[in-house]
Amino acid sequence: MASRRSDRRCLSARKISVPVTPPETFTALLRAAAPVLALAPMQDVTTLQFMRVIARYGGPDVYWTEYFRVHGDSKPEKWILDSITKNPTGQPVVAQLIGNDIPALVRNAKLLQQYSVAAIDLNLGCPAPIVYRKCAGGGLLREPQKIDAILGALRDVVTIPFTVKTRIGFDSPAEFDTLLPLFAKHPIDLLTVHARTVVQMYRPGVRYDLIAQAARELKCPVLLNGNVFSAAQAQQLVAVTGVRGLMIGRGAIRNPWLFDQIRAQMRGEKIKLPVGRDVLTYVHELWDAENTPGVRESAQVQRMKKFMNFIGDGIGEKYLHEIRRVTTTADFWRVCESFLDHDQPMALTPAAEKETAPSAQACGAV
Repeated sequence: MASRRSDRRCLSARKISVPVTPPETFTALLRAAAPVLALAPMQDVTTLQFMRVIARYGGPDVYWTEYFRVHGDSKPEKWILDSITKNPTGQPVVAQLIGNDIPALVRNAKLLQQYSVAAIDLNLGCPAPIVYRKCAGGGLLREPQKIDAILGALRDVVTIPFTVKTRIGFDSPAEFDTLLPLFAKHPIDLLTVHARTVVQMYRPGVRYDLIAQAARELKCPVLLNGNVFSAAQAQQLVAVTGVRGLMIGRGAIRNPWLFDQIRAQMRGEKIKLPVGRDVLTYVHELWDAENTPGVRESAQVQRMKKFMNFIGDGIGEKYLHEIRRVTTTADFWRVCESFLDHDQPMALTPAAEKETAPSAQACGAV
């Protein structure tokens, strides 16, 4: 009798076992109660090296790769695959594709599913002119019929979660009303909406109300993307738009503590702010992660300036003015230390930030 009870306990334990594959983990995140926090795919930024750094500061629940360029007989780039196969964070990683060649997209989606990816994502939002002029990324938003064909073809071959990241239109937010039925037609598992148009790039005017519209009208979960800059604002955005979670890009570069700050805000806990020396340590970690042996000193400094443009937005205009003009390693650290070698708390919120979460009424909430 005791043996039978033991067997039943073992069977019960197996039934409630935790997810074991990246797609199962990702699906469980989408079904959980807490808002999903994702790191946005940023070309030449969300590399394996950056993922390792940001994970040490709390990190997101799920990572997106840089986009895999798909064309002709292309295959997934090795350095992007590294962010999947060598990822030490323990969190699921979504592989993003960009392109318009349907057979090539299908072939690459099949190839990527042989790796430990949580989902396959289609990029419909990249605003870079070199991309959209080739009718890829955000450029596809000008061709709804092409999007329809791509979504159908990928949904047929993707056997794990299939997700889409889009902007609200190419030229006008009014285009979103044409795009939403396409996303509803195909059973995608998640839609991430960057609520700017392609031509708008990253300028002010994020249409959070359109993200709320997507969350109301679509059956699949929706992530909000676009100018998330603080824990309090993040909480308000989730509340008034009804989204399943947030995807954060530039705000996470500026403030790698932001994911954990948002979690604390959602739990009603006090937000912990880094002090200047914490930020300085983060810059040192970025430098070490991005340092390539044999690269010229000026090239290394120049690469770090890309990160400093975001981090500096939370430090101040004077810092940005000085760091953008350095050319040597010594000058780089001289400027960083002069602004960050202190123990004062830093919110790392852009001083000129004017975009805030909309009201519930503005988002059509009831």
